[in-house]
Amino acid sequence: MSFLLKLSTWIDTLNTKVGKLTTWLILITTLISAGNAIVRKMFDTSSNALLEVQWYIFAGVFLLGAAYGLLQNSHVRIDFLSSRLSARTRNWIDVVGIVVALIPFCMLSIYLSWPLFVQAYQSGEMSQNAGGLIRWPAYALIPAGFFLLMLQGISEMIKRLAFLKGQAGDSLAEHTKDADDEDIKLMAHGD
Repeated sequence: MSFLLKLSTWIDTLNTKVGKLTTWLILITTLISAGNAIVRKMFDTSSNALLEVQWYIFAGVFLLGAAYGLLQNSHVRIDFLSSRLSARTRNWIDVVGIVVALIPFCMLSIYLSWPLFVQAYQSGEMSQNAGGLIRWPAYALIPAGFFLLMLQGISEMIKRLAFLKGQAGDSLAEHTKDADDEDIKLMAHGD
């Protein structure tokens, strides 16, 4: 299990670095969008390439950042139910969800998107818009994002199984406590 926990740490580190990169991508796409809007208003001109690069980067934020969202446990969870369950039950639910839903979905998405990327790369597919960009970088984001998400799912499964075997702490406990504290703050303020 120690090798698997080291693998989990490596995956977490990789997705943390990619996740931090996506925060910079948000800034870049915002600056491109603002610059394009200013040029359009001031000089009555625009660039399809700038619009498309903005879309590509924005897509990259979501596709590449999804794994970081899973790592940070910021994905959608029915907290009012899961907070009433024991730690073991919550971890078993996660393991089953990862094995039955997340990993197969990621594998299917990679399987279906890879040929689109390869075809676009080999053909040099271009956007049909005047001044548009090549398409393969956008298509490459799809299998890359789902691969990172699948890796993070494997990491989360390793952490859950280690907890269930008594070889690691409950990685969900910290996130559950944070969510409960936030709920208490919201109720106290009447929000």
